[in-house]
Amino acid sequence: MKAINLDQRLGRFVYVGKKEYLFFSGTSYLGIDQDRHYESVLFDCIRRYGFNHGLSRVNNARLKVYDEFESFFAKQAKAEASAVMSSGYLAGISAWQYLYPKSDQCWIAPDTHPAILPAELKPDYQLNFTQWKRQCLELSDKLPAQRILILGNAVDPLKAEVHNYTWVKEIAQKHEVSLLIDDSHAFGVLGKGVFGTYSVHKDSKINLIISGSMGKGLAMPAGIVLGKTQLIEAIKSQAIYTGASPGSPANLQAFLETQEIYTSQCQKIRDYCGIFSQETRDLSTIQGSAQFPVFIYENPDWVEKLEKMGFITSSFSYPNAESPRIDRIVISAAHTLWDFMALNEALHQLSDKK
Repeated sequence: MKAINLDQRLGRFVYVGKKEYLFFSGTSYLGIDQDRHYESVLFDCIRRYGFNHGLSRVNNARLKVYDEFESFFAKQAKAEASAVMSSGYLAGISAWQYLYPKSDQCWIAPDTHPAILPAELKPDYQLNFTQWKRQCLELSDKLPAQRILILGNAVDPLKAEVHNYTWVKEIAQKHEVSLLIDDSHAFGVLGKGVFGTYSVHKDSKINLIISGSMGKGLAMPAGIVLGKTQLIEAIKSQAIYTGASPGSPANLQAFLETQEIYTSQCQKIRDYCGIFSQETRDLSTIQGSAQFPVFIYENPDWVEKLEKMGFITSSFSYPNAESPRIDRIVISAAHTLWDFMALNEALHQLSDKK
């Protein structure tokens, strides 16, 4: 697999030399950064707030947009409160650093993102999510009442698997459970509107915390933690929050002013997921879900063959350079139906040549 070095803005197309390729990679699920009206609003917000806000959130000089954004996002997500930070990684670290010392047990899903993973712990990569779920339920039955912290992703973007956590309610019948979910690949795609899965997993018996990056589907260089008011206030009292500069205020303001664009793009990507899933349902080499805009293809030769046919798809080894390569098609609301028709035709041609 060769690296493709680019020096351009990513969008529907990328150019390598003089050749144009349809681009089916990246994480810009809603394609917000390709919308010209959004771009115009964002530029106005940059002129108003500047490129960066170099003050701690607890400084005596503060921007109102942060509180306004946190209040709006939490309300729409059906959470009591939220904390915005400069990245999803920082948001995840701040969440687990507060929760982990207060737990007796910490159970980690096999695909858990490193942002919400305590430094000295790692998941059992030999298990899949279903096997891990079964292990958690069995262990829950054997243990006396404990404070249990459960860590996982809303979705595995490398396997295109959307995870269900309704079974955690069974554990919460006996134990005190905190459930920390990384929504980085869910914002904009899964759950309530563009606001992620908090409302999906919310339960009165579970201390639910959602953290994640808003730099993927939502196109904002920032991260967020969602949860109960007491927990969010505690996180905001930590040095990792008080000592860090926040994310770009211009992007947060632009988000507040362009909800109609986000809503439209959200509906578009959900429609596209259904269409692409339907069009490729007869291809045994394509794995995916109508819920999520990532589709896996199994033939390792296809990445080069698709490139020759004018398509660049996602291809890299994970979690490290020695790991097996993962080849994926990532669709975006910036694409058109013509793009999908062209790609679908190419995939069927490759499948017929097996």
